This record gives sequence, C-alpha cells and structure tokens, in this order.
Amino acid sequence: MENDPSVAFQAKAQAQNKRNGKEPVLGGELRSKAVWVDESLCIGCTYCSCVATNTFSMEPINGRARAIRQDGDSSNLIQEAIDTCPVNCIDWVRFEDLDDLRLQLEKKSIRPLGLPPLR
Repeated sequence: MENDPSVAFQAKAQAQNKRNGKEPVLGGELRSKAVWVDESLCIGCTYCSCVATNTFSMEPINGRARAIRQDGDSSNLIQEAIDTCPVNCIDWVRFEDLDDLRLQLEKKSIRPLGLPPLR
C-alpha cells in the first residue's frame, strides 16, 4: 500500500487547548506571599512536586523538595500541595524573608535521604 501525503492536509487542527491548572501562570496576579520548603524537615515523599509540578521539584542531591518557582502554579494548587505534605515543611512566607530562610537552611547539616546518620 502506498502512502498518500495528501492525507496530512485533510486532518483537522486540534481544538484550542483549555487551561487545566498545570500550566505556569506567568503574568498572572501578584502574590503577597512566597512559598518556602524547609528542606531540613522534608522527608522526600514527592507529594508537593506531583501536585504543583511547576512550583516544586525534588532536589537531586539530598532528595528533598524545593520551591523552584514562585509563579509556577496558581495559589490554590500550591495550597493543595502544602496541604498534602505529611510533615508540614512547606509554608507561605514573606518574599523579604526568603534570603534569610535560605541562609538559615545553609547553616543546617542536611544529609541525603536514605543514608545512615553520621557518628
């Protein structure tokens, strides 16, 4: 059977994709709060990164969640991710506090998940 290239021109274009809540909300409303993950408390369950995929990612070295974007998902979707956290290590914080929180986290000794504690 021979391939007929004219078939490609008969195909209908896909309908306009509707928002599903998983796409970034760049250019959306400004938030008054930022999202923060205390990686020293995180157990690496991946729930947040499965719910708000554009906001949270699993940090590859220590295996803990990290907020990689503040404008990645809607506030409702981020709140849903916060609510799924079994150890409550994700919070809304002031944008002005992010640098201080990052410095505090760097001072803590965080070991990769799954390794035995240091003696």
